[in-house]
Amino acid sequence: MLRRSRAVGTPKAAGKRSPVARLGKVAGLVSLIALGATGCSTDEVLRFGWPEGITPQANRMREFWTWSVVAALIIGVITWALILWPVVAHRKRGETLPKQFQYNHFLEWIYTGIPVVIVVVLFYFTATTQNYVQAETDNPDVTVDVLAFQWNWEFDYVGYRNGGAEQKPAAPGDTTVRTIGSSAEIPLLVLPTGRTIEYKLHSRDVIHSFFVPEFLFKRDVFPRPEKNDQDSTFQNRIDKQGSFVGRCAELCGTYHSAMNFEVRAISPDLFDQYLKLRTQTNPDTGKGYTAAEALTKMNCGDLCSPTAVTTKPFNTDRTARTATK
Repeated sequence: MLRRSRAVGTPKAAGKRSPVARLGKVAGLVSLIALGATGCSTDEVLRFGWPEGITPQANRMREFWTWSVVAALIIGVITWALILWPVVAHRKRGETLPKQFQYNHFLEWIYTGIPVVIVVVLFYFTATTQNYVQAETDNPDVTVDVLAFQWNWEFDYVGYRNGGAEQKPAAPGDTTVRTIGSSAEIPLLVLPTGRTIEYKLHSRDVIHSFFVPEFLFKRDVFPRPEKNDQDSTFQNRIDKQGSFVGRCAELCGTYHSAMNFEVRAISPDLFDQYLKLRTQTNPDTGKGYTAAEALTKMNCGDLCSPTAVTTKPFNTDRTARTATK
């Protein structure tokens, strides 16, 4: 009678939970606490450590990374469950050997076919993302010739000339709108937001690499790329105004680490104003406006700082011992 009355179920017995259910609740609680403690937004969490970009191409790569990690986590959870299930379900000592599934052709097809499907799907999204990042239009809004040299950069706006505001092929003897860096001045690559920009890369001496961290993209800069069958162009669109450091990402000599430049992304209206000034003569100097002079005259706050704000010139004194940022 005693045993029967206890079997009916007391409140304690009715409230029993399986170990798996309890473990799931604890895991969920820990996840919520960890998420709240970090103070991260949903976007930050879903980036899984991926840096924040400023171009559509960078965002496309971030989306690919996010869904790849999500898929990996789902596969991981399923794999962990399949590993832990026999450990939990057959943990009692003395239990007979569970049913064996070796030489089961159906299961062999499953665990061979699923990885193949995963690889094919991952390859498809990798290829489509890469094609999107490397896609180029025939008529970009702005084209910039990028010349790398030991140890600085030169930027030429294709089709813009000092002395005229129209965009047309430069004639012999014309002075191209050009910005050249030196050991005393960080070159400013002023670009518009919301427009398609094409970068034509080439080097004067050794191999360099054009890298803007916020683009989440870099490309090697070769000498005479057209003679060596190198892809020396790429295009993007900048969606955010601001100043962004650019670097050489290929070891190229003594001052490689200080071979920096700055991308200054401004609105299309400001960019048009900037290039119009660059194609005019500065009455104070009798020469064309430099990048610094044009930005100073525009007077548009931090975006028009005449000098770089993300990095500083390097010291050419080889006996100096101060590090350069």
